[in-house]
Order: sequence, then structure tokens, then C-alpha cells
Amino acid sequence: MMHDIPADAAPTRCGFVALIGAPNVGKSTLVNALVGSKVTIVSRKVQTTRALIRGIVIENNAQIILVDTPGIFPPKRRLDRAMVSTAWSGAHDADLVCVLLDAREGIDQEADAILEKLATVQHEKILVLNKIDLVPREKLLALTKMANERLQFKKTFMVSALSGDGVDDLRRTLAEMVPVGPFHYPEDQMSDAPMRHLAAEITREKIFRQLHQELPYQSTVETDSWTERKDKSIRIEQTIFVERESQRKIVLGKGGATIKSIGADSRKEIAEIVGVPVHLFLFVKVRENWGDDPNRYREMGLEFPKE
Repeated sequence: MMHDIPADAAPTRCGFVALIGAPNVGKSTLVNALVGSKVTIVSRKVQTTRALIRGIVIENNAQIILVDTPGIFPPKRRLDRAMVSTAWSGAHDADLVCVLLDAREGIDQEADAILEKLATVQHEKILVLNKIDLVPREKLLALTKMANERLQFKKTFMVSALSGDGVDDLRRTLAEMVPVGPFHYPEDQMSDAPMRHLAAEITREKIFRQLHQELPYQSTVETDSWTERKDKSIRIEQTIFVERESQRKIVLGKGGATIKSIGADSRKEIAEIVGVPVHLFLFVKVRENWGDDPNRYREMGLEFPKE
């Protein structure tokens, strides 16, 4: 009989949950409420975030990895367009999609555009109405009905991320809905995983900024180590992967000048965000055909392009 199985025999579950919502709907507050401690890093530049890990939740036997997608902004440059489409591929690539609406704003222009685009995402979707303490119940029910008529949401939750109201129910449901599988992050890596991703993303952005003419959209950055030292400063080692030796020379620059400049810019921005001195060490390696390896894309929170 089922209830004779001890609780610890339940299979582990693990999955990526994409958080989608217009800017200022309260995604950061919700992540903090779900995780139960302040772990989110709110980057000032929405354009630099692709599908960043915002927090990792452990609930019973499940590890829930919350990935943020950039605020939806009108793309002006080609790179912006790539970022926005990748944000959406973050949603395509996640196991579940959480759509966050500000209950006060309802389905405004930004929310409308998001719902329209979400119609192309195949995964199960959950609707989360936030800031419900500020809105009368009739309006909440009308908004729920309207949103569910637009899209087939598997479930709808009404929460106040700020007070924590309704958040426990949402956390339990996410834990039940992510797929069966081993944890992606060991316990001791969980707290700095969002920071590792953000730091890699910042360095990648600096490479683009300096080399977008010479280097195609084909370099990736991984944070290999993140160590807090006794003096409270942080030592970070990162590897920049390129596809060819000629690209490696471009990243290094004459006498190492280019990589020194990239490192200085990145270190400065990371230090601003973490609020302590940062020692950043960059290495450049050639990894042939990494662009053909679906696992690399998965690790970066990207969908592997089919063609």
C-alpha cells in the first residue's frame, strides 16, 4: 500500500521554472518569498539578462530552479533582438512557466503582449496574480477569468509576495509539478549559483561590448570558482570559451591588452553589485564545436536551436 512507503523514499524532482512578467510586477519579491532568504540579484540592465538563475528552492524532495527572463523591452539593435528572443527561448526551455501579473494593473499593454507571445510556448503554465492585498476580490476573479480565457493555465494562484500570503501553496505546487530527476545543484553551491551566472553574464556582455565587430555571437563564459576570502573580498575564476584559436587571439589582444580591459570592466561591475572587492581571473580556451553541444545551451539557460 502506498502509505507504507517512508517519506524519504519519494523520488527526487528537479526542474527549471521560468518567471515571466513585465518589469515591476514583483518578480524579485516573489523569488525572495519562495526561497525564504534574500538571494536575488537585480541587475540594473534588463538587456544583459538572458535566462539567469534567480534562486533555488528546496521543497520536500524537490529542487526548483527559478530562472528569470528579461523584462520585455522594445528591441532596437540586433543584439537586443537576440536577447529578447533568447528570453523567450528561456521560457520554451524551462519545464514550467510562471506568468506573473500585477493584480492592480490587470492585463495592460505589456501583459497583453506577454500573453500573446506565450501562446507559442508549449509547457504547462501557471498564472500568479501578485499584490492581491491591494485589489478587491471581484476584480481578482474577473482578472483570473479574463486571463484564463486568453491562455490555458494549469493553475492560478493569488499571492502577496510582500506579505508572503499564498506563497507556500505556490511553492508546494511547483515542487509537485517539476519533473522527476536528480538535483542539478549540490546544497553547498546553491547560494552562489545565481551570482555565478550573473558574473558570467556580465563578463560575456563586456566581451560583446569590446569585440562585437570581430567576434561572432559564439563565445560563452563559465564561472569556475567563486570563493569568499577572509577579508570579505571574493575571488572569481572564469573561463571564456571560443571556437577557434584565431578567436582566442582576438580575446587576448596584443600583449593581453584586450582581456585585461574586459576583466577590468567586468570586475568593476561585479564588485558594484556584490558590494565588496572582487579579484577576477579570466582564462581563454578553445572548445571546438561547443555550439553543437545541446548541454552547453542548457547550462546557459538557452534553448538549443533546432536548425
